[in-house]
Amino acid sequence: MLSSINAFLLDMDGTICLGSQAIDGAAAFIEYLRRTHRPYLFLTNNPTGDAATYSDKLCRMGIHAAPENVLTAGEATVQYLLTNTPYRRVCAVGTPSFESELREAGIETTDVHPEAVVLAFDRTLTYAKLERACLLLREGLPYFATNPDRVCPEDYGYIPDCGATAALLEAATGRTPLYVGKPNPAMIRMAMARLCAGPSETAMVGDRLYTDMVMASRAGVTAILVLSGESKPEDVAAAEHPPEFVFDSVKELHEALANSDRP
Repeated sequence: MLSSINAFLLDMDGTICLGSQAIDGAAAFIEYLRRTHRPYLFLTNNPTGDAATYSDKLCRMGIHAAPENVLTAGEATVQYLLTNTPYRRVCAVGTPSFESELREAGIETTDVHPEAVVLAFDRTLTYAKLERACLLLREGLPYFATNPDRVCPEDYGYIPDCGATAALLEAATGRTPLYVGKPNPAMIRMAMARLCAGPSETAMVGDRLYTDMVMASRAGVTAILVLSGESKPEDVAAAEHPPEFVFDSVKELHEALANSDRP
């Protein structure tokens, strides 16, 4: 029953918004979660901004979100490096914002004798960055990436994301990274810890089978797929990790949740 879900983890791109536009019904759905005292956290695999950046973006769309309501793949990657690795000097292929997140956490970004390579969705990508990463990967440096998404949905179409850049580097080096963001269950465990919620009462809502739904399955939480982004109805039948619920968008999820809550 949907009514048993007490905590919601929400993908952003393709689920709550497309580019700078909120998906129809998204603001009303978030307001319903607030009104029914269900904690929520926006989980985005897009590391081009920090939590405050995404909070501002959502608020401009009329969606209530404080920085503490957002967990990015960039923040998750920083935390993973600090908690699970000894690497504090990295070659970062990412936006200036992502590099700032690393430095603020005490991780130096450098091209000179780095200890690891960290790849992110990078709208400032240059051939020089790819060249340096390629050379370091061929030397055998440890290799991490924020997210495996092949494309990022914008209101004007789909653009290359971190997974596409990783595919380019794999073709050149034969190396694949350890992805920290979705579908790595480490990210969902970080999110549940922040909400003080357990798997049986938590749902992951997203538009991608190979990240959002796979992560939900690996973490043992309820998987809710919306068809407002990348995934199409025909993809669901072939999914290795099919979701428990499928809705056209969060607008229909809102209606179903409200109906489930009625006595």
